[in-house]
Amino acid sequence: MSLLVKICGVTTEEAINAAVAAGADALGFVFHGPSPRSIEPVRAAALTAMLPASVLRVAVTLHPSQSLVDRVLAYFEPDVWQSDADDFTALALPPTIARWPVWRAANASSAPPPRLLFEASVSGAGARADWQAAAALARRCGLILGGGLDAANVGAAIAAVRPYGVDVSSGVERGPGIKDPAMIRAFIDAARAADRRNST
Repeated sequence: MSLLVKICGVTTEEAINAAVAAGADALGFVFHGPSPRSIEPVRAAALTAMLPASVLRVAVTLHPSQSLVDRVLAYFEPDVWQSDADDFTALALPPTIARWPVWRAANASSAPPPRLLFEASVSGAGARADWQAAAALARRCGLILGGGLDAANVGAAIAAVRPYGVDVSSGVERGPGIKDPAMIRAFIDAARAADRRNST
């Protein structure tokens, strides 16, 4: 199975078109007010109206209230919900929505779920995740690696961790929250090339 590539924190049609054209498998839409990538649910719904069914729509939150979840779901129809692992214990989500709990190095000794996103201690800040801890987890589950990835280091990350997928946000931005189409294409190309090398 080929590597899953997710571009997170998209807010514009230009970024979405670049990601889809380059072959992204998933797009993340951030619903978290303090983030420079935060987007209103109605805007996310409009941006994804013409998105191919093959591209996963991921709702990304951090410690959301149930009222925020309900507001998002009133407009936006995600395929996946991504949030810190502990957040899911208190949230009511439709059973049709897949869950990608966010794990960090502190969670690494626990029994992992079938699918998770492994991050640095702080999300969206360009900090690199612990690749050694991620590699150990990746042998036990479908791990999507995030945290400080960009076109220059994603190949090394894939070789070291052997993840199910990779996730990038700040690593394809020319400024906080401003996605660069050329950087998106370069990241996806580098990830696909590394996946081909590791599959031979």
